[in-house]
Amino acid sequence: MSELPVIDVSPLLATDPTDPAAANPAATDRADPAAAGLAKRAVAEAIGEACRDSGFFYVSGHGVPPELPRRLDAASRRFFALPEEVKAEISMERGGKAWRGFFPVGGELTSGRPDLKEGIYFGAEEPPSPLPLHGPNLFPAQVPELRDAVLDYLGTMTALAQAVMSGIALSLGLDEDYFRSGYTAEPTVLFRIFHYPPAPPDDPDTWGVGEHTDYGLLTLLLQDANGGLQVRTPRGWIDAPPLENTFVCNIGDMLDKLTGGHYRSTPHRVRNRSGNERLSFPFFFDPGWDSEVPPLPYAPGHRWDGQVDFTGTYGEYLLSKVSKVFPRLFETL
Repeated sequence: MSELPVIDVSPLLATDPTDPAAANPAATDRADPAAAGLAKRAVAEAIGEACRDSGFFYVSGHGVPPELPRRLDAASRRFFALPEEVKAEISMERGGKAWRGFFPVGGELTSGRPDLKEGIYFGAEEPPSPLPLHGPNLFPAQVPELRDAVLDYLGTMTALAQAVMSGIALSLGLDEDYFRSGYTAEPTVLFRIFHYPPAPPDDPDTWGVGEHTDYGLLTLLLQDANGGLQVRTPRGWIDAPPLENTFVCNIGDMLDKLTGGHYRSTPHRVRNRSGNERLSFPFFFDPGWDSEVPPLPYAPGHRWDGQVDFTGTYGEYLLSKVSKVFPRLFETL
């Protein structure tokens, strides 16, 4: 059970009934456009309420084939079981400005403190580029199935994120294609696989990930069966445990900025108290690299830390944030 709402987004996946490639058996009945529109707006209202309250909710009815997360999980466990020196063959230093690859436990910082986790950074698969955070991914030769699983997952989750953003657009009184035709026409897509060792039971200050907010528009998180995610709601910190066949969805700094604080980019953190190894798979769906993010015409609000204001492009904002997460790597590049 969770205190966060579970929202069935299948009506948002409804598309042109003449397009068999887009058909989704979980989606709402396309034979009745009026009913489909009402179903979409009901989902949008639920999403809007969640975004105004805690900025977090669970996504069900997403249509993601269950074998895809299973493939991704199995390949990831094979990778993290490898010796450290083998994992380091795809270290982030070898990814250059693309910021792709493996980092060891303690190699990533949150609010200046090392996290109790290791992981791999991925993004959209692209040719080498002079732009930071763009380029090819690094994949381990010892786990060849990880490549296909990651690339399939990126494509599937990009489509799901666009659908969820259409619900967010409707919840704001905008056309459902508002984001797809603008800020996310060419989205910045980032993906992480994190492996958390069990947290020391006698050390309350050791976190898998310390308190933070996400940078972009939307995060879709796949968790394994071991909990650890906590969300700071208006009612205090609550757990966001894994629920079968769902993703945890939360909004980020850019949507907070677009809505003037009306929708909340909420602090969250992770501590693995399960006693087991924990895997999580956050997928980040962000504005295009060159997009500017001016506020939408909504009543002004405020963030929890007052630090979301900036001018310039999303790429400039993202680079300034990531440079603080890996400061030594940033200095060398």
